This record gives sequence, C-alpha cells and structure tokens, in this order.
Amino acid sequence: MPEISRLFDLLELYNTKYISKPDAFLFRRDRKWIPYSSEDYIRISNEIALGFLALGIHRETKIGTIMHNCPEWNFFDMGIMMSGAIQVPIYPTVSAGNYRFILNDARIEYLIVSNAEIYKRIITFSRDIPSLKGVFTIEKIKATGNWKDIIDKGKSFPEPGQLEMIKQSIRQDDLATIIYTSGTTGNPKGVMLSHRNFISNVISCSGIPDFGTNDRAMSFLPLCHVYERMLNYLYQYFGMSVYYCESLEKIGEYIREIKPHTFACVPRVLEKIYNRIVTKGRNFKGPRKSIFFWALRQGHKFEFNHTRGWFYDVKLWIANLIVFRRWRKLLGNNIRLIVSGGASLHPRLARIFWAARMPLMEGYGLTETSPVIAVSTLEPGGFKFGTVGHVLPGVEVKFAEDGEILCKGPNVMLGYYNRPERTREVIDEDGWFHTGDIGMLEEGKYLKITDRKKEIFKTSTGKYIAPQLIEQRFKESPFVEHILVIGENRKYTAALIVPNFDHLKDWCAVKHIIFTTPEKATRNIRIIKRIRQEVEHINLDLGQTEKIKKFRLIAGPWTVSSGELSPTLKLRRKFIQERYRNLIEDTYRSKEYNYQVEED
Repeated sequence: MPEISRLFDLLELYNTKYISKPDAFLFRRDRKWIPYSSEDYIRISNEIALGFLALGIHRETKIGTIMHNCPEWNFFDMGIMMSGAIQVPIYPTVSAGNYRFILNDARIEYLIVSNAEIYKRIITFSRDIPSLKGVFTIEKIKATGNWKDIIDKGKSFPEPGQLEMIKQSIRQDDLATIIYTSGTTGNPKGVMLSHRNFISNVISCSGIPDFGTNDRAMSFLPLCHVYERMLNYLYQYFGMSVYYCESLEKIGEYIREIKPHTFACVPRVLEKIYNRIVTKGRNFKGPRKSIFFWALRQGHKFEFNHTRGWFYDVKLWIANLIVFRRWRKLLGNNIRLIVSGGASLHPRLARIFWAARMPLMEGYGLTETSPVIAVSTLEPGGFKFGTVGHVLPGVEVKFAEDGEILCKGPNVMLGYYNRPERTREVIDEDGWFHTGDIGMLEEGKYLKITDRKKEIFKTSTGKYIAPQLIEQRFKESPFVEHILVIGENRKYTAALIVPNFDHLKDWCAVKHIIFTTPEKATRNIRIIKRIRQEVEHINLDLGQTEKIKKFRLIAGPWTVSSGELSPTLKLRRKFIQERYRNLIEDTYRSKEYNYQVEED
C-alpha cells in the first residue's frame, strides 16, 4: 500500500489498490444513485487543482466551500489541497453574521457553494468581503460561474507539470484546512489542522473495523465537520463505497435503499431511531406488545462476555429471534458497526444496540484534536458501557487537578487562525491541549467523560450540577425531544422541555385527547400532568440536588436554523437561556406552574 503522509496521497490508493472501482462515491439524483468511479475521482480532482492554478491561486490561498454532502465535496477537497491552497469548509446552516465573519477572517478568495439557495444568501453581502474574487456553484444557475468552469480551465491549463511540483513541496506538517468551530458563544474560531493531524487519526482508527472494497458506508453528518470528515477519509482508506445523503429527514429511506454496513451519527439520531421503534411497540396489542417489551428489558441488561449467565444468553437469543431481527431489518440488515460521537451516549442506548447485534462504538474528541482522542474498539476488552473506550494509540492523556482532560499527540491542532492568544489559552507551554471536558480513567484504561467544564454550574446552596448527565437521562424518555437543565445561582434545579410531539400525538390518540397544535398541547392540563409524571419518575434516579423541581414546556421546535442547536445538534445554552430569560424568571418566581392551562 502506498505511504500516506498527506491527505491527497489517498488518491494514490485509488490509482493502485482500488483502481477501476466503479462506485467509489454515490449520490442520489431523481431517485437514482449516480456512481463516481476511482478514475473519476482522480481525474476530476486533478482537473480542479489545475483549474485553480489557472485562476491564479498561490500557496495557502483560502478557498471556502459551503456544500452539502456529495461526491463533489471530495473532488474539491483533494483539488484544493493538491494546488497548495487551503480549504475552509463552512456549514450551509450558519447565520449571515457568521458567514461574514468567517469569509473575512479567513480572507476567502474563491467560494464553492452547493446550490442557488446558498448562493442567494451569500450574494446579499458578498460586497462586504473585499478578498472575494469569485463564486462557483455545483448546481447550474445563470447568476454565477459553475464548478465545471473550473474543470474546463484545468483541462486547458498550459503547464500541468506545475501541479506535481507543488504536490512534492507540500509536507505532512503543512496546514491542510481551517475548520471554524460552530460558535455556540461569540465568534467562531478557525482551527488549523495539518495533514499529519488527520492522517494520524485515520491510521490509528484503521485498525478498529475490518472493512473492505465491498462494504458500503452511508454519510449524512456534515462533511464540513471534523468528525464526519475524518471518517470520510477512513472510508476512502478502506476503499469502501460511500453513499452521500443530503437530508437527515430521509435517513430511514436512505437506509432501506443503501443497506449500509456502517454509518456515523450523533446520539440524538440514535435516540430518535430507538424512540420510533419503541413507539411502534407501544401500539402493539396483547401478547405481541408483552413480548416486545420483554425483549427490550433483555436488551437493557446486556453485558459482554456472557457475564449474566447461560439462562440470560438463551433469553437474549430468543429476543433476537423474535424482536431484534426486525430492528436489524429496519436498518438494512447489514449493519456491522455504528459510530456515535459529538455528544455523550447513554449506556442504556448502547446496550440495546449491542444486544440487537448492531455494534455501537462511541468515541470522543474535538475539532482541535482532529478529532479522536479516545474510542471504543471491537476487540475483547475494547468496550465498556458508560465510557468512550481506550485512548487512541500515539495520543497521551492526563488530568488537571480539577479533572479537566489534557491531551498531547500528533492529532493536536496547529493553533487557532489569527488567534495566537486564544491558542496559548488552550495549549500550554508543554504542548498539552486543554479540552475543557471533565473526565477520569475507569479501571486505568477506559476514558469516561463526566461533563463540559464550562457547563457545570453551582446552585445558590453551593452544590455543583453537571447538566449534561441529567439531560442525557431525560432524553431516554419518548416524551422528551430536548431539555435544558438550568439553576445556576438558584436554590434548585429546573428545566425547559421541548416535548417529542410525534410521540405525544400518538399518546393523545390512545388517551382520546384532541391534539391540534404544539402550542395548545403545552397548555393542556392532561399533557402537563403526564410529563410531570415522567419528570417525577426520572427524578427517582437522580441525586437530591439534581432533581428537576420545576419545568416549563416549550412548543419549539429547537433547530439549527432557529439558533437553539449548533450544527452538530448540541444545545446552544447561552442562546436558549437568553431567548427564554423571562420564562426562566417566571419559573423561579412562581410557586407552581403558571401555565394558562386548558382542560381537554
């Protein structure tokens, strides 16, 4: 296998080991999956690189991409890096203010966007970006240049030999990309990652799964995020067929068509899959319903290495035969590995997927660590529920006095672009990166994350609260879509809850309650009482200071576009607390729920 030291060296694998692969990348257009071959990948990437040289770019020119997941994302990724330029991928969903900031901060000269919708957003303030020389779209529109114009320039570039010279001059420690963090507070920071940063992660993670050229990966998390991007390189390293999906809403449809062997997701996606299946089970009748929930209980007890004894193994075998095999079928019946990251995964959810013979691997990392610091493995002893597995080979971890996780290794970023003072805040003189997460080692080898350092708060009674752990427990409930735990400098802990309205509609139908709108549902006394019952039940598992004493129902929804969620579906806590500031104040002032309740 050719040596991989720069990211574009992956193309050499397609030129040798995976030559003539007909379906390297696939994308659905008009309900048909259109394949791109290994030859297409190499040829188009080279033409794009030459096209940028024809446009006059130079080493470290910043080229922005605002693209949905698609094969063209890879062509531009490789073409930009081979030309010596720096790709700056940007989420399609960020605000106009963040677009302006990133494009100016990085001094973007050329911009590649997916479609007319994104182009229309950009063009309204393009005059505010003095460095911007041109915009090209993947979708063909009349208003601007098309990506194939760059290819045409590459085809006619008079000195193609320049490209090889530039490639030879690029070293593994050179800057490969700048990824701007989602900016849950303040302006985004540009994380500078080198070729070595990514390659070290790819090589270290390549020993975990056993995938090959006949396996299919489904990609739907944004490729502009470091998590999906690194896995995208890993899929290429294995020579897998990668199916790109634009819409999270159509995951179920995509899975049925693709029948993937693996995909990466965030815990919220798994929670929704699980809740959807459980909701179906609640609608069963008689013995079928009893058997369904009996199987569910077996799954929640799952442990490795047959530690629960032969009788449990027999019950789990029966549960798989009768119930879980149908779950596998819903997910394409080929799943060999699901990767979860971006937020903490509740052990109960992990157990049920493992019990259903769909291994669910959890990892941990940050954009600044490209991204993996620790990850579970499929080897004996490689997984422990409630942890994120072993620290990655070649990466070092230690803990500060307050429990903060510190990391050192080839995966740690070069620094923040244009922000040397912010870089010094997180990378100390000895080269340790301060993650901002609190954690510990269990059994001396399994890394466990307990909370974000910045999100832990103290009540007025002096008790520390780790909100993510409480929120994670509540999101197991099929009635809860989102929850924000609050209580900093207050006497007790409270919460804002966005109900799972799909589940609530089904529940209302069973209880003969008329469901009209989410707004009216949050004021319905019977619905409030049912969710209060759910809160009180979950409170039984929490410590005295962690219990939710009051809550308010929010009609929502909380989305990326409305600002409550980051592009990786994390809560933007300060934004939410500011938006609902008056409601939070009312919550703590009132003796009881101050809803204008409506009787059914």
